[in-house]
Amino acid sequence: MFFHIVLERNMQLHPRFFGQNLRENLVSKLIKDVEGTISGRHGFVLAVTGIESVGKGLIRDGTPFVTFPVKYRCVVFRPFEGEVLEAVVTRVVQHGLFAEAGPLKIFVSNHCIPDDMEYQTGDMPNYTKSDGSVRIQKDCEVRLKIFGFSIDATEISCVGSIKERFLGLITDPGAVA
Repeated sequence: MFFHIVLERNMQLHPRFFGQNLRENLVSKLIKDVEGTISGRHGFVLAVTGIESVGKGLIRDGTPFVTFPVKYRCVVFRPFEGEVLEAVVTRVVQHGLFAEAGPLKIFVSNHCIPDDMEYQTGDMPNYTKSDGSVRIQKDCEVRLKIFGFSIDATEISCVGSIKERFLGLITDPGAVA
């Protein structure tokens, strides 16, 4: 799920950022450019934790920019099939529910919700257990298992299940304690 890895990136910097603060300017541009993005093989880049090295700059022909190879350490978040995680339900529809675990968006089909839970319409759509003891609705915390995912340029989408033992509702903010 979370990994601390070393990545490399070629950073382009305009000469107006040269001078005593060159390294600080490179680091702040790196953080701005990579934090919150997706690296296909590695997942979401959550935070840059340090700089391993900054190579010699190369002047780009025909432009004033200089390219610096930067090697940096960062924390990434990547889901795996079979992984169990906790997520917050963001939407409940007849075909299932949508949840988020940090930057990760997860869909749980109604086929992957326990058979004894039924979809209920109304002001607050939900899935309710037949005996009324469990109700999953928006803002509930659920434990789910990832069984598939896809990665594109801007998002990692997963499909999950709450149909196995020890999965399902964790907390219901609407419940009275």
